[in-house]
Amino acid sequence: MATGAVQQRIQASEPSAVRMRIGSEWRNGSDWDEVRDPYRGGVVAIAPRATPADLHAAIAAAAAAKPAAAAMPGYERAALLRRAAELLRERGDEIAEVMTRETGKALKDSRAEAVRTLDTLQLSAEEAVRIEGEHVPLDATPMGAGKIAMLLRFPVGVVAGITPFNAPLNLASHKIAPAIAAGNTVVLKPPPQAPLTVHKLVEVFVDAGTPPGMLNVVYGHDAGPALVRDPRVDFISFTGSTRVGAEIRAASGLRRVALELGGAGPTIVHHDAPLEEAATLCARNAMRLAGQSCISVQNIYVHASVAPAFIDSVLRAVAALKVGDPLDLDTDVGTLVDEHAARRVESWIGEAVAAGATLLRGGSRRGAQIDPAVLTGVNADMKVVCEEVFGPTVTVQTYEDVETVFETVSRSRFGLHCGVFTASLPLAIRAVRALRTGGVILNGTSTWRTDQLPYGGVKDSGIGREGPRYSMRDMTQERLVVFNL
Repeated sequence: MATGAVQQRIQASEPSAVRMRIGSEWRNGSDWDEVRDPYRGGVVAIAPRATPADLHAAIAAAAAAKPAAAAMPGYERAALLRRAAELLRERGDEIAEVMTRETGKALKDSRAEAVRTLDTLQLSAEEAVRIEGEHVPLDATPMGAGKIAMLLRFPVGVVAGITPFNAPLNLASHKIAPAIAAGNTVVLKPPPQAPLTVHKLVEVFVDAGTPPGMLNVVYGHDAGPALVRDPRVDFISFTGSTRVGAEIRAASGLRRVALELGGAGPTIVHHDAPLEEAATLCARNAMRLAGQSCISVQNIYVHASVAPAFIDSVLRAVAALKVGDPLDLDTDVGTLVDEHAARRVESWIGEAVAAGATLLRGGSRRGAQIDPAVLTGVNADMKVVCEEVFGPTVTVQTYEDVETVFETVSRSRFGLHCGVFTASLPLAIRAVRALRTGGVILNGTSTWRTDQLPYGGVKDSGIGREGPRYSMRDMTQERLVVFNL
């Protein structure tokens, strides 16, 4: 359990009121939504529902600030982001506790996310002074000979960011920081499950000296659809479900989008892999964040010759994980974001078992918490295999021919990361060439990601790449300049 002092402070605290940020103004709402702690049940925060007038004002503020944001020199944008990083360093533990109370994420993971967010801000600051163009040689043809051409990059304008609950701090920073680094303005719509976490990040940016209109934030379920349809928005960056991503793509018209969507977390363990290491990593990365990650290990494919030993090791590693109070620093697996999500995962496990799967461990639910579940005997049509579970559940499937697994993963409608454990360099190269995914993680699981990587997927897993350098490519536009000499 959390310490007595923490318990008393939580019990004595009043819900925090979140406010919208529009231009230079902190704005309250006329209507509010409650955010409840999924473990304790108390109200953590109340967040305003943006009205159409609020959203119009936020986009208008961002549009009005475009010229000043574009004119801000790179070194000033970098300095702003560094100041924000230093403030986040000071407030990181406080924000992590808020994140845990809103989402049920284990406190150790919330603190790790605060550190990663610090990295994201610092990486964005570095990239703010590295926006490069390109010389286009013209002397390859008689028409071009003697002339000079170059591509220059300019801010795209108003960036609309829509972020999810599972990494509310860092994924918000992946929208805000690269957009500011590239000289854009932002209208952000945070997740309804974690508004206070994002509010505290916005306070960091405001206190760091972000100019009015450069960062605007609105809340509420209705704000997202209206935001992406507004013609004053120049670029849309969304992280969330494949279904909503498809709706955003359809509504975006000719505007560019970056979509980071769902996955089914495949990881392949060949017979020559370091079994104990692979089993431990697979188990931890299937259950970490209560499985609420689009690259969480969900489907493990293990060679039949080593499957019994591997499964035993997975079960031992899962058994060693502590499930409990998210505010306890010893807890490894907290709750899902709410009881509705936990009930859905519970029902998918039940459907798989009813259809012939074997539940080797876990699957019991207490409110929003589910004991980590390990399933074998599954088939490709079960939701726990072919859909994104987004819960602490992993399937283990065996194979004889690894090429069939490559085909299975590549046929999936998802294509984020795939992990491959093997000691064979030729097999690793075959995997890289054969797997139709956004990333192949060799001797690691599908879950591995660090914030400077060009992270993204293919097929129903998304469009574009995220990571400060790569986001900034999308958040700038090329302009051709030709000198006729």
